[in-house]
Amino acid sequence: MGVKFPRPTQPYLPTATGWVYLAVVLDLFGRKVVGWSIGNSLATELVSSALRRAIENRRPNGRQLLHHSDRGCQYTSDAYHATLKALGIECSMSRTGNCYDNAVMERFFWSLKHEWTKHESFENLEEAQMSVFKYIETFYNRVRIHQTLGYKSPDQYEAENAPVLAA
Repeated sequence: MGVKFPRPTQPYLPTATGWVYLAVVLDLFGRKVVGWSIGNSLATELVSSALRRAIENRRPNGRQLLHHSDRGCQYTSDAYHATLKALGIECSMSRTGNCYDNAVMERFFWSLKHEWTKHESFENLEEAQMSVFKYIETFYNRVRIHQTLGYKSPDQYEAENAPVLAA
């Protein structure tokens, strides 16, 4: 029997000990998850951690970056905006109540829940974290194809477009 998600595009997963929350930074060019963090609270620190991991993984070296998000309180907080400013990242936010402005992330969470965790149950944060790691690092980025990428995985698409990414 599968898990019923009350809101399948939201960034939380059920465990036996309560909900856990997932923050993801996705590079829109190749649909690749470049940073993520999971925890017991959907607070500013969780999304800041995902952003820091994305910067560490990508090492943008002074390139102008744009970070788009919905209007969740963790993304609209002064602390998060200070983090973006300190990193030299421009902020973009969805219009209030318009899920289509953040459709790529909505689709990522839908895919995670329906392709991966729908038939799993987690005892705790650590089990959920291991499953999310497997989904992102061994399936989503490496194997899962995307129509918008010409039916290639994010890693495959980025490898084929390495000169564009290096420019």
